[in-house]
Amino acid sequence: MIHLSIIALIVAILGSIGIPTVVFATDTTQLPLDMTTSSVGYLALGIFVLAYALVMAEEFTHLRKSKPVILAAGIIWVIISIAYPGHDHSVVEQALRHNVLEYAELMLFLLVAMTYINAMEERLVFESLRAWLIHKGFTYRQLFWITGILAFFISPIADNLTTALLMCAVVLAVGADNPRFVSLSCINIVVAANAGGAFSPFGDITTLMVWQKGIVDFFTFFLLFIPSVVNFVIPAALMHFAVPQVSPSPSDEVVSMKRGASIIMALFFLTICTAVSFHNFLHLPPMTGMMTGLAYLKFFGYYLQKTHNKYAEPGTWSPEKAQEAIGDVVPFDIFREVSRAEWDTLLFFYGVIICVGGLGFLGYLTLTSELMYVQWGPTYANVMVGILSAIVDNIPVMFAVLTMSPNMSEGQWLLVTLTAGVGGSLLSIGSAAGVALMGQAKGKYTFFSHLRWMPAIALGYAASILTHLWINSSRF
Repeated sequence: MIHLSIIALIVAILGSIGIPTVVFATDTTQLPLDMTTSSVGYLALGIFVLAYALVMAEEFTHLRKSKPVILAAGIIWVIISIAYPGHDHSVVEQALRHNVLEYAELMLFLLVAMTYINAMEERLVFESLRAWLIHKGFTYRQLFWITGILAFFISPIADNLTTALLMCAVVLAVGADNPRFVSLSCINIVVAANAGGAFSPFGDITTLMVWQKGIVDFFTFFLLFIPSVVNFVIPAALMHFAVPQVSPSPSDEVVSMKRGASIIMALFFLTICTAVSFHNFLHLPPMTGMMTGLAYLKFFGYYLQKTHNKYAEPGTWSPEKAQEAIGDVVPFDIFREVSRAEWDTLLFFYGVIICVGGLGFLGYLTLTSELMYVQWGPTYANVMVGILSAIVDNIPVMFAVLTMSPNMSEGQWLLVTLTAGVGGSLLSIGSAAGVALMGQAKGKYTFFSHLRWMPAIALGYAASILTHLWINSSRF
């Protein structure tokens, strides 16, 4: 029979799978007894594993991933409430409310970020960047590095999925006739986007969770910048010589940003500053600052709506004003951008978080923490977290770690943030960026084309860990 602690480890990681959002931690002090060996515990485990199996089969069943985990979350807590010793529902209710509150904070934070990204997409910010890169006539090797570097520096602000899709669109537009270039560039983009997100509190859900939890302050994350650069540059340098040294056919495509695009970008930066200031100086949840920043966009959206047709008024139209009027055909609608948020993903976060919260309440995450962070030791455990994230995605893995809340130094928390962020690059299925690019560049970037370069990526992964252990040794 497989040892129960191993089962708990697998379930904790699967349990956190896909939970791209919160950083709640189950309060284990409320747990009156260990229910990990009870029939209730086994039943809860089985329900979650079944739900997660349906999540993994989404590509084949086309059943949205949020549906099974939301159902599982409800069933697990119903079982806990019914079977809880003495039926002390106040304890169960308090634990569940704690999880929901933490989820709500992160969900609102992500909703604002998604809305801003959608608004910039609607104003053609990303399309104009793509067209500019194509128009410049770079060689394939130059584009390989340019798209990688841009992915590395854009992902700390935008999410790695949006960044990867944008850069992949550039690669496909200029290299459609060169599958080798497309394959290598997509691998490079995935590695760069994941590495870039690892050193910024806004770069990845995992870093956001750690920051919102208050474990690492905002500016301390930037200690991971050099390790992240190492993680990106080493595999890129090894792939460099395999990229064709030829130039693609030039393009005359020009895409202009819509009216107000630059101001929306500035408002997004101001919103980030607001969230950081609320958290660092006022000790308010970062979500409060982000929601305040959403108000900035709402008021500017109101201005865009009220002025969208001013150039169409009699006597005011001129060819010179045509460019300035771009985007006024259909007025900007902030609620349309809110509705375009990834709601399936946000609801999926809820389901997984509540499920893992239930498993934590039953005692499984305490058992897993004992195995990983006491028996294995934090350094080995944190390195393994990155490797496991290549299989089950980094967000669930990080959520499980935060839920277990092991007693670690700041250096170890930075290490697990780094490994969870970049470990997903080891396999194409290890991150949302890799999965999305396999669909976008179907047939040119595949699981096996990525797998061929896994040794190079693994070398970068190991080098980034050693770099962190060296340059940030004072934090351990």
